[in-house]
Amino acid sequence: MEAWERIQKIMDEEGLNKNSFSKAIGISNNVTITRIINEKRSPSKSTCEKIVAAFPKYNLTWLLTGEGNMLTDITSLNEASFIDKPIILHVPLVSQYAQAGYLCGYADAAYMATLPTIPYIVDHEAQGHYVAFEVKGDSMNDGTEDSILEGDRLLCREIMPHLWADSKLHFRKWDFVIIHSDGILVKRIIDHDVENHTITIHSLNSLYPDKVINLADVKQIFNVIELQRPRRR
Repeated sequence: MEAWERIQKIMDEEGLNKNSFSKAIGISNNVTITRIINEKRSPSKSTCEKIVAAFPKYNLTWLLTGEGNMLTDITSLNEASFIDKPIILHVPLVSQYAQAGYLCGYADAAYMATLPTIPYIVDHEAQGHYVAFEVKGDSMNDGTEDSILEGDRLLCREIMPHLWADSKLHFRKWDFVIIHSDGILVKRIIDHDVENHTITIHSLNSLYPDKVINLADVKQIFNVIELQRPRRR
């Protein structure tokens, strides 16, 4: 049995079609699941993890590889497990409505102290400057599981300016939040011209063209470390 067939089996077991199944696992539309089933594609590990998170009775190893039992040991599911000394990081949250204020007050400690905070559980002591941003707009929504949707909350770690002024960003690994003089941008970076002090930013949504921006107009750059998505119906 191929991985796409195992996903189909879970859908059948749960009595869900592609659309309702996609919503149940937190994917905003059914494009990803439709492609997997109709084109007999191998799902990504991320998709499989979303399925198991939504339906924890199914075995992730079985879903990924076909090995083991389809169902997880029910006994272990009912046993609470404790995180050993969890580290909770309370991060300032820049909501959609606070973005204009952040552009003016990001360097003001008094302003930053007025922002609400959002907790994240991390597996190691955090180092660096962290801020969470609430996404505004649809420029990073291409209908796939890579999409970043309006309302998503992004845990971000700042890249210090000397690291992007004098050397090339490691842009293939991350998505970015860029604090630009024109606004807060959630983008991918596809090129960094160190000599000319420019970066080329890319949106997943094809309606938004690539754009070259001058780093002189950039106040901060953040790596997107983690995404939190409110459950939607």
